[in-house]
Amino acid sequence: MNIVCLDMEGVLVPEIWIAFAEETGIPELRITTRDEPDYDKLMKYRIGILKEHGLGLKEIQATIEKIQVMDGAKEFLDELRSITQVVILSDTFDQFAAPLMKKLGWPTIFCNTLEVAPNGEITGYKMRCQQSKLTTVKALQSIGFDTIASGDSFNDLGMIQASKAGFLFKSTDKIKADYPQIPAYETYDELLAAIKAAL
Repeated sequence: MNIVCLDMEGVLVPEIWIAFAEETGIPELRITTRDEPDYDKLMKYRIGILKEHGLGLKEIQATIEKIQVMDGAKEFLDELRSITQVVILSDTFDQFAAPLMKKLGWPTIFCNTLEVAPNGEITGYKMRCQQSKLTTVKALQSIGFDTIASGDSFNDLGMIQASKAGFLFKSTDKIKADYPQIPAYETYDELLAAIKAAL
């Protein structure tokens, strides 16, 4: 039994925080998990910047509504889901993901939750579990699944390396150089072919 585990941002949809940084003109919000491996440090940094600028959930959700999925992402996902089970493992949040999942045809996603004050201020976040992607892949393996994983960032490396097959997709030059043993692809056709070969 195979299950494919895909990252969301940078793989199927553009990076939410980069889109929000462009929308607000706050370049400090452009930093993502491609740049900062420590997720807790990254989120505390982001929450601090939001507080400093008086921005909250409502403003981010307004930006997310305008984000379109990457060209070919829905077609890729539809074809993949027609041949095997697929789950999206993301370090994004329930409050961010729904409009994007709608545009992708409502695939299954496991993600985290933001802590939001009544006035809409983001005060913190709750991880579904520690090292959520790697932990989830190991849990799926423990119930009889062989996992195949793909992502683009530091926080995807654990699930990629723990799976029977794993691929970088649209990753950074640095990550590709640091992990030359992981096959790296730039197009959905290449990734789909690699996944099919691994099934």
